[in-house]
Amino acid sequence: MKEAKNLGELKKNGHPVLTVREEMRKNLVRYLETATRILPGIVGYDDTVIPDIENAILSGHHMVFLGERGQAKSRVIRGLVSLLDERIPIVQGCEISDNPCAPICRSCRRRLEKEGDALPVEWIGREQRYGEKLATPDVSIADLIGEIDPIKVAEGRYLADEETIHYGLIPRTNRGIFAINELPDLTEKVQVGLFNLMEEKDVQIKGYKIRLPLDVVIVASANPEDYTSRGRIITPLKDRFDVQIRTHYPRTIQDELLIMEQEAAPSSQRSKPVQVPQFMKEILGYMTFEARKSNEINQTSGVSVRVTINNYESIISNAEKRSLRLKEGEVVPRISDLHSVLASTGGKIEMEYVGEEKKEDELVEKLLNRAIVKVFDQYLSINSLQKVVDYFNSGWGVEVSDTMPSQDYLEGIKEIPGLKEAIGSLGTLESPALMASATEFVLEGLHLHQKLNKEVEGGRITYGK
Repeated sequence: MKEAKNLGELKKNGHPVLTVREEMRKNLVRYLETATRILPGIVGYDDTVIPDIENAILSGHHMVFLGERGQAKSRVIRGLVSLLDERIPIVQGCEISDNPCAPICRSCRRRLEKEGDALPVEWIGREQRYGEKLATPDVSIADLIGEIDPIKVAEGRYLADEETIHYGLIPRTNRGIFAINELPDLTEKVQVGLFNLMEEKDVQIKGYKIRLPLDVVIVASANPEDYTSRGRIITPLKDRFDVQIRTHYPRTIQDELLIMEQEAAPSSQRSKPVQVPQFMKEILGYMTFEARKSNEINQTSGVSVRVTINNYESIISNAEKRSLRLKEGEVVPRISDLHSVLASTGGKIEMEYVGEEKKEDELVEKLLNRAIVKVFDQYLSINSLQKVVDYFNSGWGVEVSDTMPSQDYLEGIKEIPGLKEAIGSLGTLESPALMASATEFVLEGLHLHQKLNKEVEGGRITYGK
């Protein structure tokens, strides 16, 4: 349909001008009827969070998402924009994107009375109808709702005139979605102004009150501990949010790894082809899972999926350096590359300092060891590796490092009885680099099962008896 240029053309075209809630509901109904996902790219929420979002949209509710950091709350909220129409008509030049058929600001109402069907109309896209603000203690009523504009007063308007207001972020998102991240960090004064706007549709600025029936869906996010903690958020504001939706971390290792691979820097940006063995990916995923249930880590703060993503990028980067220095043809991470996750994990976990002080690196290493054992036991059994253990029991040793050429591992694979078969069961016989990675995995697993001794000197690791 051709976009109307004025109100008369808009009426003639019969273009329906819906409220935001009606619009989102209409588009969601279409998505449901065609079995289309409403939030593509969001993993692990199909049976939990998304059904609650669908119910909220069908009901026309304001929503608050509760969850620890790194649970895709902001991404989910931004994804709701896809439920808005691609383009809608507004009064041309209006600061608050007024509906041409039923304007709410005094300026547009006056223009409508004066110009009638000749009232100019412009069209805006869905991205222009989304507003967002990170709540901090210094956010004011002026930022979110509005303030008296002294320039407009100086131009001759009365102080009590509605047109003296410089509108804040929420009115400027009229006929759209406005998101407030970390809602409890707003001061009580701002929280009061917010719930007054949401429910009573009025605004109190500098001693006078005006009606401002905004058409806006307000969505917020918060940490559960802050949201339920007394004094952080006022009860009437909690009551204004119609639904409370609880997010969560991935509940399966498959979802964790899917998010990791989806969000990590693309391998195509690397200098050489990248192959990451499945057991290496699983070690990183299980390490994060172990961290989420560790009593040595503050679980109210949470352990973000970003830990897994950043660790994945770090081990690939460490392997990439090796391939560049040794002029190898591909990038394949090994167990000896896992030291690089210390830097990418640090700062993302908050330790519980109970009793004697513990070092973060020691905790990360402990989590890594638990993850390696768990993955090792899924792929291999100690009994199947008895020939390898017997070889080391006879007095032999093997040295590995993250700087050793992949070709150097092949000799050991030939000499150590049973090692080639173990590597074959991992499905990694395609290249020397993959075989080197599998070799280190087998040796480290045996060490953690107390079948081999391990000595670390600088960047060199020696396995033996």
